[in-house]
Amino acid sequence: MIKIHQGRWSIACVCMVLGFMVAVQLRTTEDMKGGSVSYQRIEEITDRLVSTEQERDGLKEELSALRKQKADEAGGSISEEISLRAGLTPVEGEGVIVRLEDSTATAKAGENPNLYVIHDDDLLKVVNELRAAGAEAISINGQRLIGTSEIRCAGPTLSVNNVRSAPPFEIRAIGDTKNLENAIKMRGGVAETLKVWGIQLEVTVSQSVHVPAYKGSVTHTYAHTAEEKEGESK
Repeated sequence: MIKIHQGRWSIACVCMVLGFMVAVQLRTTEDMKGGSVSYQRIEEITDRLVSTEQERDGLKEELSALRKQKADEAGGSISEEISLRAGLTPVEGEGVIVRLEDSTATAKAGENPNLYVIHDDDLLKVVNELRAAGAEAISINGQRLIGTSEIRCAGPTLSVNNVRSAPPFEIRAIGDTKNLENAIKMRGGVAETLKVWGIQLEVTVSQSVHVPAYKGSVTHTYAHTAEEKEGESK
C-alpha cells in the first residue's frame, strides 16, 4: 500500500515538474514574440523620426527663404516710400492746378509798380496754404518742391531750385481737391489778397495732376547721421 502511494507521489512530482517546464517554455516563447514586436515598433518609430527630422529641416529652409523674401520686400517698400516722400519719384493723383499771372492793371500815380507783379512771397503764400491743406506733392513750373527747395527773386524772374522762370506760374498740387481749393479761395485768403492788385489767380480741379520728380542734387556734404541725444528736443 505504501508503494502505491509512493508511486502516485512520484507521478505527481513528475507532472508538476513537466507542468512547470511547459509553463516556462510558453512564457519564453511569448517573451520572444513580444521582443520581436517591440523591435519592429522601434524600427517603425525610428523611420518616422528620420522622416520628421527631414521634414523639419525642409521647413526650416523654407521659413528662412520666406523671411529673406519678406525682408527684401519690406526693404524695397521702405526704399520706395522714402523715395516717394523725398520727392525723387514722379507722382500723379487728384489735386489742383493754380495759375498765376502778373496784373494787367496800370499802376496809379504814386503807387509802387512792383505791387502789380508776382513776387517770391506771393508764391510762398500759395505753397504754404496748399501744404497746410494737406498737399502731398507740389511743383512750380515743373520744379518739384522738397525740403531744401528755395523760392526767391532773381531779377525780373523767380528762381525755384536754382532754376529761373517767369510768369505765368503754374503750381501743381496733389491732395484732397476740396481742401486744396478751399485753402486758396477762402475768404481773406491768398486769392483775395492778390486780387486787390489785379494779379490773376485761377484754380483748376483735376483728377489727374502730374507732379515731376526732383531733379537736383540730394547729397549732403556737412550733415551726417547721428544718434539722438537727451535734452536736444527740449
